[in-house]
Amino acid sequence: MADDDSYEIRHMTAQELETAIEWAAREGWNPGLADARSFQAADRNGFLVGLLGGEPVASISAVSYGTEFAFIGMYIVRPEMRGRGYGWRIWQAAMSQVGGIPTGLDGVVAQQDNYRKSGFVLAHRNLRYGGEVAVVGAPDPNIQPVSGRLRAAVERYDRAHFPAARHAFLDSWLDPTLRQCLAYVEQGAVKGYGVIRPCREGRKVGPLFADRADIAEALFQALSASGEGPVFLDPPEPNAEARALAERHGMTPMFETARMYHGPAPELPLQRIFGITTFELG
Repeated sequence: MADDDSYEIRHMTAQELETAIEWAAREGWNPGLADARSFQAADRNGFLVGLLGGEPVASISAVSYGTEFAFIGMYIVRPEMRGRGYGWRIWQAAMSQVGGIPTGLDGVVAQQDNYRKSGFVLAHRNLRYGGEVAVVGAPDPNIQPVSGRLRAAVERYDRAHFPAARHAFLDSWLDPTLRQCLAYVEQGAVKGYGVIRPCREGRKVGPLFADRADIAEALFQALSASGEGPVFLDPPEPNAEARALAERHGMTPMFETARMYHGPAPELPLQRIFGITTFELG
């Protein structure tokens, strides 16, 4: 139990979410510069803060995508406040908030045993690759910006690669003023899409979904060519072609997480998932 009766847990304000993202940066998670806006769009009540004497000491996200799926992330306690029960109490609040909805998370190595004790089961590992990416050649002519009528087709494509519809999140995530969003269109049909966003360090690709490895390669090159600095990609470890793509571009593994589920695990086409969207929201 936490050692102070003044500990309070409630939904975050927008400013407190920015604070939690700053904590994530200090943990080395390298959040995107505009993540807060899109995270809140996904579920305005999906972020909890633990306050001690009115000061934030713990955070967690418990984002629900309707009644089909939920995702837990951003589970952080300020380092000087750890070991006092504040994290356990906010964890319980998050689990209560998602209720009986099938729930996923990407657990860091140090916490995986604790997640198992709460009923989460390992599905697979995710790997973060990073490095400077050199792009040569012209972009594939099948690649188009995600805009106009293409937005609806991309959203339908996304639904086949994520456990639930996430219209509100994608409406913000695909905002071209915040991120570059590209689709691969072949014979009038979307066969893949990807997003790249500026982060505290470099840029991060996510998601990167594609029907084939050559489509993922074309999208990855086009996205990487859009700016400067290191590029990061988070593929599911079972997708050998995704790992080969990263390694072919000189990227190296930096750390890993465990994708775990509480309740039935969704059946996802991992061989078409070359990069997950975020470790925070799935």
